[in-house]
Amino acid sequence: MDLLLAAKALILGIVEGLTEFLPISSTGHLILVGDLLNFNDDKGKLFELVIQVGAILAVCWEYRRRIRDTFSGLFRKEKVAQNFTLNLIIAFLPAAILGFLFSKYIKAVLFKPIPVATAFIVGALVIIWAEKRQHTIRINAVDELSKFDALKLGFAQAFALIPGTSRSGATIIGGLLFGLSRQAATEFSFFLAIPTLVAASAYDLYKHRDLLDLAADAPHFVLGMIAAFFSALLAIKALLHYISQHDFLIFAWYRLVFGAIVLITAYSGIVQWSIN
Repeated sequence: MDLLLAAKALILGIVEGLTEFLPISSTGHLILVGDLLNFNDDKGKLFELVIQVGAILAVCWEYRRRIRDTFSGLFRKEKVAQNFTLNLIIAFLPAAILGFLFSKYIKAVLFKPIPVATAFIVGALVIIWAEKRQHTIRINAVDELSKFDALKLGFAQAFALIPGTSRSGATIIGGLLFGLSRQAATEFSFFLAIPTLVAASAYDLYKHRDLLDLAADAPHFVLGMIAAFFSALLAIKALLHYISQHDFLIFAWYRLVFGAIVLITAYSGIVQWSIN
């Protein structure tokens, strides 16, 4: 095993796990950290896709009982399980369709530190605005969602095609604006992550399968996935505990500071980010 690559795999795995389910953009962090580690070539981007599997497994493990009950309920034709599954499919479609149509353009233009930092700041302002509004809660649990609610959340998630926006952040804040409780919005964003991340990873892995060298890459991929799994599990549990007593403003301030640091270091020349 290449020790330098192993170190990069470990760092990126931890970054992926800690940021995937928090409203601070895992893609944005991976682009920036990958740039700092000089691991932002095609192989580096492929690695970022692979380690998402660890984060997916973490949310599956955390909600294993609900997932098991949903699958068994589908076989028994239970209405709750059918509605929940249909809502996930509906919410999944907007990002899937728009991502398929525009992913090449988005990756060519927006997968750079400066656009990511800008999206960090814009996303922070949206969170602040959403939190300062008066919340009218009409949905306290994910099973109370209608099909139209699911569709709206799907379009909210689609904003996360812009790197730095945050998939979970777009879904959660969209949920708050649409009348979901913090708990319901957060949990639905976790469940929606499963089909979204699986589909995105599978599609990109298929497109870049020629870059895979399993014999050489497997140890680093496994290390990154393990790191992503445990750090994501920690982040999920911490976020669920945190939102039971707090709002999301702390994540907005983090995004503002982080985005500002990237912009300042870029335009001052302190850090040679890949601006072009």
